[in-house]
Amino acid sequence: MEALNFPSFDFRFKNNENSIQIFDIIRKKFILLQPEEWVRQHVIHYLIFHKKYPKSLINVEKQLTINGNKRRYDIAIYHPDGSLNLLVECKSYNVTINQHVFDQIARYNLQLRSKYLMVTNGLEHYYCKMDFQKEKYSFLPNIPDFSR
Repeated sequence: MEALNFPSFDFRFKNNENSIQIFDIIRKKFILLQPEEWVRQHVIHYLIFHKKYPKSLINVEKQLTINGNKRRYDIAIYHPDGSLNLLVECKSYNVTINQHVFDQIARYNLQLRSKYLMVTNGLEHYYCKMDFQKEKYSFLPNIPDFSR
């Protein structure tokens, strides 16, 4: 797999019927290793081991319904009170981050109302803070570390 713009992490892998799988520490199971999953696992480890977000507050690949269509978000991190703190959209390292990707996470966030957004393909990372009262957002150099 491609080297990504994240610190290096120790991942668990296994071979299963001619495929390689990576262990997801949130879902607690091995997942088929594909380029987008490679990015998602790096983001999860980054959030836990560098930004100090507790595993118990992280959801991965959960379904939501938008305009009658079923979709899945990549990563959501909640506050201890249950409100959504951070929504992450992961793309494969060979996918260009463009307006379409930002539109996708914006559609999800109209319903979910996360305070922070992160969009990444593992090589480029974009971070935003939402201001729902003023109906705008601002780009950030990084997302904040976890705090209660």
